[in-house]
Amino acid sequence: MTNYDDIDFSALDALTEGEVVTHSPVRDIRLASGKVLALITLDNGRDHNRPNTLGPATLKELGETLDGLKTRAAAGEIHAVGITGKQYILAAGADLSDISKVPSQDIARKIAQRGHQVLGKLSELGVPSFAFVNGLALGGGLEIALNSTYRTVDASAAAIALPEVFLGIIPGWGGAYLLPNLIGIENALEVVVSNPLKQNRMLKPQQAFDYGIMDAIFPASTYLESSLKWADGVLDGAIKVVRKNEPGKIERLTKWPIAIKMARGMLESRIGSVPKSPYAALDLLDAAKSGTKADGFAREDEALSELVVGDQFAASMYAFDLVQKRAKRPVGAPDKALAKRVTKVGIIGAGLMASQFALLFVRRLQVPVLITDLDQARVDKGLAYIRDEIGKLEAKGRLDGDQANKLRALVHGTTDKSEYADCDFVIEAVFEEVGVKQQVFAEIEPIIAEDAILATNTSSLSVEEIGAHLAHPERLVGFHFFNPVAVMPLIEIVKTPQTNEAALSTAFVVAKGLGKNAVLTADAPGFVVNRLLAKVMGEAARAVYEGTPLLTVEKAFAPLGLPMTPFQLIDLVGWKVAAHVQDTMAHAFPERFFASENFHQLAELPEVVEKDKHGKVTGWTKAAQKVLVAGSTPASEATILQRVQDGLAQEIKIMLDEGVVPEVEDIDLCLILGAGWPFIDGGASPYLDREGASERVFNDTFHHPKILGVASR
Repeated sequence: MTNYDDIDFSALDALTEGEVVTHSPVRDIRLASGKVLALITLDNGRDHNRPNTLGPATLKELGETLDGLKTRAAAGEIHAVGITGKQYILAAGADLSDISKVPSQDIARKIAQRGHQVLGKLSELGVPSFAFVNGLALGGGLEIALNSTYRTVDASAAAIALPEVFLGIIPGWGGAYLLPNLIGIENALEVVVSNPLKQNRMLKPQQAFDYGIMDAIFPASTYLESSLKWADGVLDGAIKVVRKNEPGKIERLTKWPIAIKMARGMLESRIGSVPKSPYAALDLLDAAKSGTKADGFAREDEALSELVVGDQFAASMYAFDLVQKRAKRPVGAPDKALAKRVTKVGIIGAGLMASQFALLFVRRLQVPVLITDLDQARVDKGLAYIRDEIGKLEAKGRLDGDQANKLRALVHGTTDKSEYADCDFVIEAVFEEVGVKQQVFAEIEPIIAEDAILATNTSSLSVEEIGAHLAHPERLVGFHFFNPVAVMPLIEIVKTPQTNEAALSTAFVVAKGLGKNAVLTADAPGFVVNRLLAKVMGEAARAVYEGTPLLTVEKAFAPLGLPMTPFQLIDLVGWKVAAHVQDTMAHAFPERFFASENFHQLAELPEVVEKDKHGKVTGWTKAAQKVLVAGSTPASEATILQRVQDGLAQEIKIMLDEGVVPEVEDIDLCLILGAGWPFIDGGASPYLDREGASERVFNDTFHHPKILGVASR
């Protein structure tokens, strides 16, 4: 058994350079009963925009603080220890900038061991410890609470989670052992594995309380006062803390292994076997059903140290940095002072996409939104959808009655286009055909103000061509959303040679107001995401056309670790849409993109592929088999994989050479935010570098040096 106090942690001092230290000052609070609770308040001295994090210097100071409190407890000076955070935040977990600088697996292991040593002291003080989770508690922040004897939570806390699997690692400071033994295996699987894989879903405070992670929940207005009163009641025995999943009540022999087996099957079906962290977490949760806490912590030490030095974590840190920093400061965005103030939005169309736009614009911008269509019946259908969705939000408690009524009143629908006259920002959501889009803009432009901005949601057509007949093409900008509109965080903002700075600035300001991340792209076919997805889908279509069995093609793409196999993706976006995108790309770049008549034939069928209960493609439908045209020279999985790797590397290099985006980081950011490409690949370019595709195609790499884990350098 590892005795953490015998380990020399001095090697971690080299990682403290640049660390924003979270300090741990203590104040004694005399409770109503006369007992004294020593309250630690974690605080890095910054505002809420810079959360508390737990780097090596922070842990060292916290460990010394807890040692001092243990001495005071032994002397009878204090009766309990509490730990809370600065306003709105307990802690956002480990300082990832420190972890990403780790030079060896031995140092990585020491980081895990140091966390266990320090946080573990919370359960070894000789008096009860109380975690007062007053706000954000992620990763190590939540593990502070799990290592404490008791836990309360502020009902307004922003988020509670163990997001490590999302980042390519595992909860390594007690979470993988303590959580399942606190709340049972099913709930622990959801928190540790399932939620991180659902776009890093977090728990709300009420959920954390309902799951049994927290022992009590109190309103924000009296949170600390109520928590101290509750702690006093626990100390004097007036309050009995009853947990439905006390260790003795958790069923381990049957339910535990069955839950693990089901989770493993779900993972294999949904994400394949490439990502390492979900399976490492699953193994730790499996092993947590037996053995001591010391055994569990030692397993976490080894698992974390192995993952931290791996390629997937290195790529994840690159991706994390893109999403946290680059996405928030878009490259090429003009000065926001140039943006036109948007006080009313017009949406051309009232179909499903237009209605989703209207709902998003009215919820986020809180300004009047106008929708129009060819006839009143279509307008009424769109309005009904929007009002129904507002009703659903109200029923879920995400809007109160007044807010819901206000939003409904802000949305107006008509067939009278003259009402666009006072719109500041007008976006079209009509059929994906240049002529149709040109026509609707031709009808609208004479009506709107001289300085109103026009936007097109085209997914692959030329924005410049769409605006070719405008009197003022300089005010037209591409504003490409991804489906589902409310969920996907990316907007590709497309600049034509004519687009002026005011239009561009307005587009970026509006995107931010909608809660979206915007990336600037040139007006090139498919922009970024659809151009590269077309490459993936085209290689899948090519293999089928050659005579390769469907499931062989699906399996060939598995090492990419994409969120969907190619035919799952095509089935989701729709075969007609896929056929249109492929035709667009093959027309633009016939020597590099594959388009097949198969797509058009299959697009006419009601069902093309068969799927299992997890949505995994299992084969063609009988109707599809009848219309499919296939050759007799099937490709191997290895051949297909290399084709798609090399094809992506080639296309990305060409896009950079053509200036579609300024840097490769923008391409990776688009793929992560717009298509859900995995953090463990860093989007695409780190993966293509480490697999050798970049060097095969253009005798160089996208990154210098390659983005690799310590173990591969």
